Amino acid sequence: MKTSIASDLKKTPLDAVHRHLQAKMVPFGGWEMPLQYAGILAEYQYTRQGVAVFDTSHMGEFLINGDAQTSGLETIVTQPLSGMPVNTGRYGMMCNEDGGVLDDLIVFRLKEDQWFLIVNAGTTESDAAHIQRHLSSGICFENISWQTGKLDVQGPAARDVLRALIPEIDELNYFTFKHFNILGQQALVSRTGYTGELGYELFIPWETTQELWEWLLAHDVQPAGLGVRDVLRLEMGYSLYGHELSPQITPLEAGLSRFIDWDKDFIGRGSLLRQKQTFPARRNIGLVSCSRRSPRAGHTIFDLDGRSVGMVTSGTFSPSLNLGIGLGLVEYDFQPQEGRVRLGESHQPFAAEIVRPPFYTQGTLKQ
Repeated sequence: MKTSIASDLKKTPLDAVHRHLQAKMVPFGGWEMPLQYAGILAEYQYTRQGVAVFDTSHMGEFLINGDAQTSGLETIVTQPLSGMPVNTGRYGMMCNEDGGVLDDLIVFRLKEDQWFLIVNAGTTESDAAHIQRHLSSGICFENISWQTGKLDVQGPAARDVLRALIPEIDELNYFTFKHFNILGQQALVSRTGYTGELGYELFIPWETTQELWEWLLAHDVQPAGLGVRDVLRLEMGYSLYGHELSPQITPLEAGLSRFIDWDKDFIGRGSLLRQKQTFPARRNIGLVSCSRRSPRAGHTIFDLDGRSVGMVTSGTFSPSLNLGIGLGLVEYDFQPQEGRVRLGESHQPFAAEIVRPPFYTQGTLKQ
């Protein structure tokens, strides 16, 4: 398939496989990634009703050895780490001194004094620099992103398929992980994901990624791309870095205060405490279009009198609702008339209702 994508983009270990499957390739976070294969609606059905696999080898992975407190790691992440049981994970954020989000991430506790961090692709290098700058002297930090392939197996049938590969897969509860032998290689498998369905993330050696991908496709798992991944996460109301989260958006504005431990010290805590006491300038909202028209990132949010009150941060068409949905930031004190707003351009806005996510509630996430 011909493409005009810049040649300096990074490529996952499955680049040739994606092209063989005639995936539509797009740039994302500095990587060349598959947007879709059979089509977003077909891939949506695979994930919501069966099982799909996503190539997420572009994500960044770090290893850190040391006690959470004395290493300085505890002060880098908003979530508490010291009390985490081994073989569990936690979602949290890294903030700057102003409380803005540098990245959101998952921290897995491998051992009492060993940590495995999964970060976003586009921020991997800046995250590594930030973490190393704030770790205590002598703490071992290793960026293993180029050694680590990652496949996300998501959907109601995910456990049934993986049982043939990992007989002990039933041992994993939500946000736990274990190491298993997969195709003769040691692999970390976590029961996590970004779709709202039962799912697993498989971290395997870079050179084993294609063999595992081919095994999955041979067992009726369908490939899915970034396009449907965005639809799935938006239906769940999940934040995407660079949209709902950024150095200019705080966890309080993003509606993620539940992932902050106020009883510990962390970078940005002082600024966030002041924001908490005086209330943030903005707040996150969910949007459901009154038609099939979809909100788009960058759309202005207007009140019913035509005054600009905020901006859409993400939007898409929801197959489950058969309506457009989105997330946005509005003035903290904004009170919508009749729970409605208008979106788009000032000369031709369309109506939407403000709702509380998730938009999709029939998922198998914790089954």
